[in-house]
Amino acid sequence: MKTLKLLFGFALAATLFTSCYTEVIVDDFHDNPNISLNQLLGSYELWYVDINQTTGYGETPFLQIAFTISFRNGTVYANNNLVGFGNQGNGYGIDVGYYDAYDMILDIYHDIDGYNTFDVYQIDNNTIELYNPFNDTSYFLHGYQRSTFDYDYVFYDNIHYFLQEYEAWEKTYTSQMGAINEFDNENYLQFLAGGNDSTFRSSQDTNIGNPDNIYWDYTGVYGVGDISNNMYLKTLTLDYDFFDNEFFELSVINDGTIALYHPNSGTVYEFEGRGYIAYYRNSDTQGKITEKSEQPKKRKQKTPKVNNPRENTRIGS
Repeated sequence: MKTLKLLFGFALAATLFTSCYTEVIVDDFHDNPNISLNQLLGSYELWYVDINQTTGYGETPFLQIAFTISFRNGTVYANNNLVGFGNQGNGYGIDVGYYDAYDMILDIYHDIDGYNTFDVYQIDNNTIELYNPFNDTSYFLHGYQRSTFDYDYVFYDNIHYFLQEYEAWEKTYTSQMGAINEFDNENYLQFLAGGNDSTFRSSQDTNIGNPDNIYWDYTGVYGVGDISNNMYLKTLTLDYDFFDNEFFELSVINDGTIALYHPNSGTVYEFEGRGYIAYYRNSDTQGKITEKSEQPKKRKQKTPKVNNPRENTRIGS
């Protein structure tokens, strides 16, 4: 049996995030009452959006899709995609709008979503809460410098979103080692955003130049899981009703190529992404948003939604 060697050499970063639920305490933290809101927002280069800490039943669209946001000299930057994560915009992501900060109020004018306003609360030394009085929902952001932010961990912890960032994955390599099996006939895979966030499609078409022209033979359910003691290796299960489930070990070769090792047959497949999807924006050469993508991708909160203990203090809101 031919074993799959991991084809990348990322170093483990020291800082790891947690996706577990953390109780939200409303008591406001005042470590430095003399610091201005602009100074607070600029004290960290990246603010990681901990989607699982969100309280309230509403959604603020641009925060729901962002992995990080940054506030730099009046401009808001966001990392919305995992393709290019850590490299795009020198780690800041793309320009998504501008902001005004005053009296612990943050007004954001997003290029797609328009005007949003937030009450800002400092929870601890590197955590802020953005409370949107219009939808009674709070997002919790954790501050990091780019040099200490673990881009790799966030990428692999959210790898199912990475699979959704291409319109299709085309099989470009099949190892000579390995037994003949049903999956040898599958040439394209697609992982759909939105809905239950676990739908895939497959096709036996060959040599299709435009992903829109692919005829999808099968639609099913997929799941991505962890492998103990190996952050960089995942499991991928494709539920094929007509010939049982297909189980793979999934690794990422680069931003546009994945490898699937099929333990039952000992076969290694490589797939390349076709039709990159830049969620909620198409950008020009300067990275400026030019139009909205119609794809419905957003990050899903894994923890139960709860009532927000914050009270709206805005008059007339």
